[in-house]
Amino acid sequence: MVRLSRVLLKDAGNVIDKTLSEILVCPLSKQPLRFCEKTKSLVSDTIGVSFPMKGGIPCLVPKDGKILEEESEASKKNIK
Repeated sequence: MVRLSRVLLKDAGNVIDKTLSEILVCPLSKQPLRFCEKTKSLVSDTIGVSFPMKGGIPCLVPKDGKILEEESEASKKNIK
């Protein structure tokens, strides 16, 4: 039983409940957030900020957010 609990807790940190994701909004823009599988974070597409998840808990404190580089800017830097 303990072993099963550890597995469930380990996996819980990698996924956000669908109901919770429908309720959460960006603390800055107040717009919906989307879960990014690649970075395991919540992203505000409106302002281009990513908020981390620690132990399955969203960290929506504005100072924890990271500004995302636009893909076009990133690709331009790689070309030059």
